[in-house]
Amino acid sequence: MPPSDPAQIAHDGRQRRLLVVLALGFIVFAAAAAALYYILQPETLRIAVGPAGSDDQQVVEAMAEAFGEESRSVRLSPITTEGAAESLALLGAGKADLAVGRGDLSMPSDAQTLAVLRKNYVVLWTHSGRPGKDSPKKATGKISEIADLAGHKVGIIGRTGANLALLRTVLIGSGVEPDKVATVQFGTDQVEKLAQDTTLDAYLTVGPLDSRITADAIAATSRSRGAPKFLPVDASEAIALRHPRYEAEEIPGSVFNANPAWPEDKVDTISVSHLIVARRGLSEAKAAAFYRQLFAVRDTITRRVAGAAHIIKPDTEKEAEPSVHRGAAAVINGTERTFLDKYSDYFWFALLLLSGIGSAAAWLRRYLNRDDRDDTTSHRNRILAVVSELRDAGSEQDLLLSQQEVDAIIGETLKCYDDGAIEGEDLAAFGLVLELFDHAVAERRAALQSGPADQAKTPGPTLASRR
Repeated sequence: MPPSDPAQIAHDGRQRRLLVVLALGFIVFAAAAAALYYILQPETLRIAVGPAGSDDQQVVEAMAEAFGEESRSVRLSPITTEGAAESLALLGAGKADLAVGRGDLSMPSDAQTLAVLRKNYVVLWTHSGRPGKDSPKKATGKISEIADLAGHKVGIIGRTGANLALLRTVLIGSGVEPDKVATVQFGTDQVEKLAQDTTLDAYLTVGPLDSRITADAIAATSRSRGAPKFLPVDASEAIALRHPRYEAEEIPGSVFNANPAWPEDKVDTISVSHLIVARRGLSEAKAAAFYRQLFAVRDTITRRVAGAAHIIKPDTEKEAEPSVHRGAAAVINGTERTFLDKYSDYFWFALLLLSGIGSAAAWLRRYLNRDDRDDTTSHRNRILAVVSELRDAGSEQDLLLSQQEVDAIIGETLKCYDDGAIEGEDLAAFGLVLELFDHAVAERRAALQSGPADQAKTPGPTLASRR
């Protein structure tokens, strides 16, 4: 068929339009696949922790490694800071998604708890004194309770101001004016210096019960100053009631040493937690995913860093400061929304979107095939015109020429239908016209065969015969 043939040109146009529709469909599919890939990518949360080399920093580093190896939904990117105060400041400034900080530090107003990294217990003790090395006044061991600390000097392990503030809270809660108690702070690497300072009458540490620093400090003071005598915080419940960031706790007997038993019996005290916190704005889904993943890999983290064994879930049964994030609370309380609960709105939106896309595609298809539909209409009109012309057909040859013309029109129309250029209802209308044409041909052929006399009497196809 020559290149200038109208039928071939029309067919090529339909092919090009089909390729355009296929290309648009591929683009939509690729965009949907890219969006799904983006959604399923692991979420990376920045977590601020410090200082470098601290127990907290080691636990978080091990946590990030475990998440990277086993997590499909959450990854961690640690940010090392100078300490908990800076970590919390980064969280408040939006430069970190999570932060590790002590519960009694100044936190962002919208900070909420995701998990308890560890509990720090207040341990207060004095010494029994060693004859020949301490003055008779100090050897008598007059300090038997916190109220006796007035007029004495307390050595505090840890240079953070939070420990000093905590001691003041304990003294006030025990009825002692803080200004009457002298204090001096030592670094965590100055345990021996603290033990050799004979001006100290009592000691304070804040850390986990299995803290090596606390155990070493008690052992060092016992060697230089005599057996330790632990001072109970009798007002622990009242302090916890007035200060929700503290909790009333007990130090079990023999926890620091078995023989001799240090302490001999349980001792009342208070604790403050080291927390993993997030801002309230962190989505519920992200918070829940982090919480689930943390406790799923906690054993793995503990095998790498023993301190991870202290990680526990926050208590959602009582009011605390800061409050528990709704995402973690939902997992703990079993109220987390199901997949359908979370995304049902998105499913409905997707259905509406797909329906809209389908309607738009149908409109686009009809728009691109408008020329073919116009051709089909003109073909149908042409057949109607041929039906009218058949009334004047003078020979069988004229009928054959009309049929050949209509056959060509039928072939072109069927090709358009196969290419999807016209719809089934258009083809049905076309069929009615063809039926009319067939009746007209049959009537005119019968008239031609009956002779000239009958032809004069035959007015051509009537409306009744067409039906």
